[in-house]
Amino acid sequence: IKMLLNLLQAGEGSIHIFDKELKSNRIEILKQIGSLIEQPAIYQHLTGKENLLNRAMLLQVSEQRVNDMLNLVQLTAAANKKAGQYSLGMKQRLGIALALLNDPKLLILDEPTNGLDPNGIIEIRELMMRIVKEGKTVFVSSHLLSEVEKMATHVGIINHGKMMFQGTIQDLQNINQPHIFIETDNSADAANLLKRNNVTIAEVENDYLLVPFTSKQQIGDINNLLVQNGITVFGINKQHKDLEQLFLDITKSN
Repeated sequence: IKMLLNLLQAGEGSIHIFDKELKSNRIEILKQIGSLIEQPAIYQHLTGKENLLNRAMLLQVSEQRVNDMLNLVQLTAAANKKAGQYSLGMKQRLGIALALLNDPKLLILDEPTNGLDPNGIIEIRELMMRIVKEGKTVFVSSHLLSEVEKMATHVGIINHGKMMFQGTIQDLQNINQPHIFIETDNSADAANLLKRNNVTIAEVENDYLLVPFTSKQQIGDINNLLVQNGITVFGINKQHKDLEQLFLDITKSN
């Protein structure tokens, strides 16, 4: 991430942002990027609004833009409160407001929910969704994969410095075939019945079994077959692996 912001030089290769090479177009590109890396750089003795006004003078943007950003990150009510009295989540939101002051096309955030409690995580997630609705692109580095799954449209998985996958979450899910989760009163009998009817069994446990998914019709057919043969079905549904499971599958296999 620091290489994307020209804070570190790449040992080899090149970086292209907005279809331009970063090294030779550094100033032009960086003017269009906002970022929050690690902890937000804020003055604890100044109010939230004063922090923004201080940055606004350097960027030559209006006070109206400051007010708009306070509204976007939902800090208007706390605008005149000392930043040192802000919660960690509020400080993160203020840091994001600072990064958005120059109206960037791209916002880069490194672990934006790190150290936050559940309420703070929800605040940042909802804020990022609002930013996207404003027409911005948000690039997030995070180890909280459950949060990434809730808000990202595209993901990249890096393992030991190598890009293992890049694409949409749907593309990632399509790599691994989904399964039908079947909960019955007798998994062993259910599995034997399905095998006799040429249904492939992926896994059998005491209280459930997994069958590779092929179609919605397949779910109905399996349910009818089990019930008609006296096996009680407590639940049957299509299951996708979540992003954390997919991440582990990809990184372990490589």
